[in-house]
This record gives sequence, structure tokens and C-alpha cells, in this order.
Amino acid sequence: MAIDVEIQDGVGELIINAPPVNALDNAGWREFADKMAAVGRNPEVNCVVIRSEGRGFQAGVDIKELAENGDLIVELNRGCYDSFGAVYDCPVPTIAAVHGFCIGGGIGISGAADFVIASEDATFQLPEIDRGALGAMTHLMRLVGVQKARRMLYTCEAIDAAELYRMGGCERVVPREKLRDEVMEVARSIAAKSPAALRLAKASANGIEVLDVKQSYRFEQGFTLELYTTPDSQEARDAFVEKRDASF
Repeated sequence: MAIDVEIQDGVGELIINAPPVNALDNAGWREFADKMAAVGRNPEVNCVVIRSEGRGFQAGVDIKELAENGDLIVELNRGCYDSFGAVYDCPVPTIAAVHGFCIGGGIGISGAADFVIASEDATFQLPEIDRGALGAMTHLMRLVGVQKARRMLYTCEAIDAAELYRMGGCERVVPREKLRDEVMEVARSIAAKSPAALRLAKASANGIEVLDVKQSYRFEQGFTLELYTTPDSQEARDAFVEKRDASF
């Protein structure tokens, strides 16, 4: 089990707990999608907090699993699509509580949430090109501006929580030890409001968004699959697993 769920005071907590770095394998993404959808449908839940245990928020997909079995890419793509979609489509407001590293799939999760509260030690990165992949640019663009997102995509550079806050990508930055308390305080204040109003507000907020998040990400995934069929992609995955520089 990589995903834990706790419900109290109208707040559902979806907790990623997959040591050592909270990277999710194929089964883990399926579990995330299913549990996220279930907690969102729970009539006792008026707000969902997505957080993690351990060293960082989320480190994307399990590259080692893909290096061993590249045929998993189609099923894994579906798991990521369903997971990010479950966050975005959640009938009630969602808050991503991000600490430590937020990489690849972590960008997809946090970028699909209604808003982000980050700890001072949080960093955000989309290193997909260096892993022989693509994806989650859609969600990164919800956190930062278009030009910054493109630079991060092409260079694989990380930014810290302070820079993300400066660009409007997170709502608040707090000390690491206070992250959960701060997030839960906000979540409880939301959960105390009218359940009907919250659900209508969430539906209206999604409905007026200029960018169709799920369609945009689906478009990206087509290129991800195409890239995975190339020797460069295999070399990038092999180099990551073997802890060496890739040779192109």
C-alpha cells in the first residue's frame, strides 16, 4: 500500500507513503487514482489535502520499473492521467501540501490541485527530458508562467518554494515543521462551509478555466509515448538507473 487515507472534521487526507522517495510504480499510480476518486466522492469530505510522508512530496514514476519493462508505458500513462484527473475532477476543493522534492508526477499532482501550500525546503522540477520522457507540462503551466515553464521543461532546472511563490504558483510558504498544521487549518476552514456551495464552486471554477487540463495533458502523452519508442529514451532511462551521464 503506497497511499493512506484519513478522514476527520470534514477533511480527507490522501497521504503518499512509498519510501524511499515516494516514486510510484504502475500499481501505485492506480492506487492513487482509485483512492483519490473515492475520497472525493465521500459525502463526509468537503476538502481534500494531498500530502506525503518521508523526504519529499513525490518523485514521479518508478524509472527502474520502466527500465526493466518498457511495455508498461501505456498502462503507466493511463495511471498518471487518471491520477491527475482525479485530483482535478475532485468534486470538492483540493490542497497540495508540498515539502522537499516535487518532481515529475509530483508536478502533475500539485498542478492539478486547487492550490498549493509549500514548505520552505520544497523544490519543484520537471526532469522528464533527462529521463527519456515527457509530460506534466500542462500542470507546470498552472504553477508558473509559460516562459518559465518552457525553460524548466527544456533545461530540467529546479526552482525553490520562494521562487514559486513569487510567480504565484503557491498560496503560502511555511516552515517545514508547520506545514501540516497550516494546511489543515485552511482545509478545516473550507470544510466548514456549505457542502452544496463548495461543490458548485469547484464545478464552476473548473468550468471557466481557459485551459482544458485533461485534454492538454492527453495531448502531451501522445508525444511521451512516441519518445519512449526511441533509442534516446531507453538510453536516458538506463543512464538514470546506472547513475551515469547519458550518451546521445
